[in-house]
This record gives sequence, structure tokens and C-alpha cells, in this order.
Amino acid sequence: MRRIAIFASGNGSNAENIIRYFNEGDHGAVVALVVCNRPGAGVIGRSERLGVPVSVMSAAEIRDADRMMKVMDEYEIDIVVLAGFLLMIPAFLTERYHDRMVNIHPSLLPKFGGKGMYGRHVHEAVVAAGETETGITIHLVSDECDGGRIVFQARVGLTPDDTPESVERKIHELERVHFPCVIEETFC
Repeated sequence: MRRIAIFASGNGSNAENIIRYFNEGDHGAVVALVVCNRPGAGVIGRSERLGVPVSVMSAAEIRDADRMMKVMDEYEIDIVVLAGFLLMIPAFLTERYHDRMVNIHPSLLPKFGGKGMYGRHVHEAVVAAGETETGITIHLVSDECDGGRIVFQARVGLTPDDTPESVERKIHELERVHFPCVIEETFC
């Protein structure tokens, strides 16, 4: 049974979906840990209600190789899933989890990726550009922001009436449907 750590910074809807998928079914893995860099983030309560331990760590603690690797080793982590994690991953983690760390991005990379392009910022840029479609990209994590080999993309059409809020709803639905399955297909 593979052991997953989810890194998340926000509300935690993706993390909860992934936890439910793996911890309530036979999919070859279990979510063993959630790492969060924001003490008040919604993901903390969601994870704890589902019985998954949470390690709240500052950015400095996450960048501290000895401290971070101690946590990863304690929970015997095999796979890392970034689900709305807003910090750059330190090189020691991308090296250790080479080809075993995945991220989801709320656009069709390479469009609307890179520094500062996350969440609502992406949806606003997609609408402002007049795009006729958008989607999600699930990719392996590298040292480059939103870099790494793309393992999956799903698309959704847009209309001139779409707003950043309606785009966000469409993207959340794609994430809910596809992210856990792609993690399983990629790693389990």
C-alpha cells in the first residue's frame, strides 16, 4: 500500500476529495499525512475530521531538509500530491520524490502558468484573454514553477458569458472528477 502526503495551503476541497477516494476505497494507496503551511487553512479541519494527521509547518520549516525529511520519514511517505500548495517545493524534496510528486494546475499548461498564477488569478486571466476553453493540468513536479512532465489534461468549453467565478466552478468539477483517478493511474 503506497503512502501519500498531500501538501495544501487553502480550503482543502481537493485534499478532502483525494482523502475520501483513497482512504474509503481499495485504490492501492492511503493518504497518511497532510502538510499545510498556513495555520488557519480549511484543509486542517477537513483532514482531521477524516482522521488524517496534519503537520502545520512554516515555509522555513518546509525548507529545512532535516526537519522536513524527518516528518516524511516518520509517516513513510512514498508519493507527494500538491493540492493548492502555494509554496515552491525545495530541491531536496523534488530530488527525493523524483517522478513521485504531482501537482494540479487550474489551466491548460503552458498557458496561464508560472509565478503568481494560481486560483482566482488564473481564472481572471483566462476570462480576460477571451479563451474559448480552459481546463486542468496534472503534472509531475520539477524545480521549475509549473514545470515537469504533463501526465493529464482535461478541457472544458467557455462562453463569452463566463466569469472568473463560473470558470472556477467548472475547474473544481474537473478537479473533483479527475485528480484522484489520475493519481491512482500514475502511481498505484
